[in-house]
Parts: sequence; C-alpha cells; structure tokens
Amino acid sequence: MSQDETFQHSLWKLIKGIRYAMLTHKHPDGRMHSHPLTTQNRSLEPGDPLYFFVARETELGQRLLADGTVCVTYSEPEKDVYVSISGQARISEDLATKKRLFNALEKAWFPGGAEDPNLELVEVEIRHAEYWNIKESKTRQLLKIASAAVSGAPPKLGEHRELHVS
Repeated sequence: MSQDETFQHSLWKLIKGIRYAMLTHKHPDGRMHSHPLTTQNRSLEPGDPLYFFVARETELGQRLLADGTVCVTYSEPEKDVYVSISGQARISEDLATKKRLFNALEKAWFPGGAEDPNLELVEVEIRHAEYWNIKESKTRQLLKIASAAVSGAPPKLGEHRELHVS
C-alpha cells in the first residue's frame, strides 16, 4: 500500500463517523461563506472525490460554478479529531452516482429521489488534506503542555499528517 493510500484510509477512518462537514467557498464579493453538509461517500479510496447533496434553490451550486475552490472541514472535539481538506468543487449531473449515494434520509429534502430536479451533486476533488488526531487523554495532554511550558520545547500531541495531491 502506498503512502497516499495509507493516508487516504486514515483520513476516511477519521471523517466517516462525523455527521456534518463545513464546506467553505468564496462569494463573488470575496467574502468566505460556509455551509454544513452531510458527506455522502460510503468509502474514500485514493483519487475519490468527496460527495455532497445540495438543493439547487440554495444557489450554492451556482457559486461553485463561478469559483469551485473550497475548503471542507470536519471536527469532533470530544475525540480531538480535526480535518481540513482543500480542493476543487464542481456540480455533477451523474445520475448513476446520485442513485448510488441517495438514501432514505435524503427524501426529507429531495422527495423526488435521486432524480429530483432540485438535487445537485457536489463533487470535491481533494487537492490537499491535513489532519490532527490527538489520541492522548485530556489529563495526559495537560501534563505534556505543562512539561513543554517548563522545557520550552513544543508539546508533541497525537498525530498530525498532511498530503498534497497533484
């Protein structure tokens, strides 16, 4: 298994249980804006995009067509897991992918199912990903931070990895 594959599998293990991601994009006037979205992926293999469903009526899709540069973040503070993914978003009309990803809960927003005319599939190609996974208990973290304050050396907490995708 390559380093990229190992990273991608670690990344998926961290984000698969996090219910909502925050997708941040740029408005035409330069402001940054974030939307809470549910990741639709069932898995994440190297080279796979992240998938999200959005309503056409929200105009998020139109904004992504104008500038698809996005940042998708995940956090689970209770477990000290933080993930930042930068990439290029686009709107996909791939009906087969919509059908594969659509589930019963999505019917609340898209009663017409995968073929609902209001359903847009956002596909985010991962260009850069970084995560912090702090596995130590809160007590151990505090001890390491206190020790670092005394020694002057930065504390070494958990795992921090980064991947640039060409």
